[in-house]
Amino acid sequence: MSNLSIYKMLEERNDNLLQTDGSENEQENVQNLDAIESINVSNAEENENEENIEKIEIPTKDYENLSLDELVVELDKLVSNYNVTAIRDHVEEIKKSFSNKYFVFIEEKKQAFLNENSENTILDFEYNSVVKNNFDQIFNTYRQKRNRHFQSIQENLKNNLATRKALIEELKNLIDNTENISTALKDIQDIRERWSKAGAIPRDNYNHVWNTFHFHIERFYDQLHLDREARDWDFKQNLEKKQNLIESAKKLLEQTDIHKAFKDLQIYHRIWKEQIGPVSKEHRDAIWNEFSEITKQLHDKREGFYAEIHAREEQNLEKKKELIDQLIELSKIEAKSHNQWQEAIQKVEELRAKFFKTGKVPAEVNEQTWDAFKEATRLFNVQKNTFYKDIKKDQQDNLNLKLALIEKAKSLNTSEDYDKVTPIMKQIQEDWKKVGHVPKRYSDKLWKEFKEACNFYFDRLHQERNKNLSEEMANFDKKKAYLEELKDFQLVGDHKTDLDAIKHHIENWKAIGPVPQMRRHIEGKFNKILDALFDKLSLSKKETELVKYNNRLEQMIESGDKRRIQNEITFVQRKIDEIASDIIQLENNIQFISNAKSDNPFIKEINKNIDRNKDELNIWKEKLNHLKEIL
Repeated sequence: MSNLSIYKMLEERNDNLLQTDGSENEQENVQNLDAIESINVSNAEENENEENIEKIEIPTKDYENLSLDELVVELDKLVSNYNVTAIRDHVEEIKKSFSNKYFVFIEEKKQAFLNENSENTILDFEYNSVVKNNFDQIFNTYRQKRNRHFQSIQENLKNNLATRKALIEELKNLIDNTENISTALKDIQDIRERWSKAGAIPRDNYNHVWNTFHFHIERFYDQLHLDREARDWDFKQNLEKKQNLIESAKKLLEQTDIHKAFKDLQIYHRIWKEQIGPVSKEHRDAIWNEFSEITKQLHDKREGFYAEIHAREEQNLEKKKELIDQLIELSKIEAKSHNQWQEAIQKVEELRAKFFKTGKVPAEVNEQTWDAFKEATRLFNVQKNTFYKDIKKDQQDNLNLKLALIEKAKSLNTSEDYDKVTPIMKQIQEDWKKVGHVPKRYSDKLWKEFKEACNFYFDRLHQERNKNLSEEMANFDKKKAYLEELKDFQLVGDHKTDLDAIKHHIENWKAIGPVPQMRRHIEGKFNKILDALFDKLSLSKKETELVKYNNRLEQMIESGDKRRIQNEITFVQRKIDEIASDIIQLENNIQFISNAKSDNPFIKEINKNIDRNKDELNIWKEKLNHLKEIL
């Protein structure tokens, strides 16, 4: 075969990597082109970037949910401990996340500045961010390392390319001038070993250079006639290696981690190319087609996986567009008060939080989406800042309100009427929270003065309560012991004697005093014992109810909870109204039965219900009278 025909064959082979002589599956090979090309491109890129670099898998973190300080720490760890090429994707994710968060952070600082310094404009704003300075310093270190690295590897790539081209020429000369087959086999093995150690080359040359080298290797073996046994043995070894590689590739189809499976397949292709020699012509097409088909299946699986990711990213894009539209609508509001603007600001904060929590969008629209978000935020801030430029008078009013609250807190913080003053002091604190911004030059001083006034009162309150708590715990222990004594109490059978004895126990119980709030269940236990004792007495229903109720009222008074007493009054009045309404309804029912006699069973039952309700009404009225007496 002439050199011209050999080179023509080489060019045709390089034009279409999947075209093989004598193949009957041309259509299938064309279908596999995308899968093989995807592997070739990826291997070419990784070959260029992996010059003598050990492959390191760095765990990916959710950088979007890290704080600014945490992002700086992560960047520093990566830049300090890993090669620049290994951390490239991580650094880009960190940089994007940091930029997004810092934009929000600095916008908040600008707004706070304008709110607290209404006489200033945005041009007066200055902010020295330590976290930003630290980030920029580390990122610059990374960029310098990256530039030095790529400058050095460019030279290596050029030198390695020259070495590989020289090996190809050496291989061609060996083929064209082969006389001693045994020596030629040793020489070809030496060339292959030097080829495997030649290092990375530019990605644009990777596939072409390899195909050229592989073509001449196959050409060498195809021309071996004198030492067929050695050639066949080498073919057999290579066939077994490629068959084993195919079996390993098949297992990748079962993996759930598509990304890892594709990476492994890339490695298998590189082993196929770089480390395993040719096989005999009779197996060459079949074994390559089988390997290509597995590659296609995994490629299709990977494409499906990324299609799902892209679909999710498209959904995220729609969500972010909706959030941006809502931000734009908020920028159009015509709020007239500080509170209205605070509500709008809160809504914007919620929308921004949702925006950042929403996942990634397609890479091709990421910058566009981020720019749209920033513009929508800017429009809102323009409206907001315009409003706050005119609120100097409001800030002066807020200043006066806070000064008044401080004076009120100071006037009350020495009081010992804790039941009366504590709710007032708590309300003062709530009112303070509702007062808007004051000029910054007063803010810290006012807050310190207000806080000291409140703390002085509440420290005294806590000391008093701690003292009372000890006393109340002692009361609890006494009441617990008293309950044990009551277990042995027996009625003697005389109505007055027994009633006086029960009342005496009630007075003793009250005399012990209140117990802590968390121990109030002991009052329920005492009431159950009283209920059991009253049930054994021959008291009227009214007497029993009123005695029990008076004891309950005493407990309300001891608790000091006026709201509870007021709620009880409301409840009793409602009961009185309900019972009175029932009586009127029953009396009206009788009037509708005009011809019925008084001894009619139905009439008698209605009259009985009326009497029962009237008795109950009298009891509830008595309860109301007792309640009014204690107020």
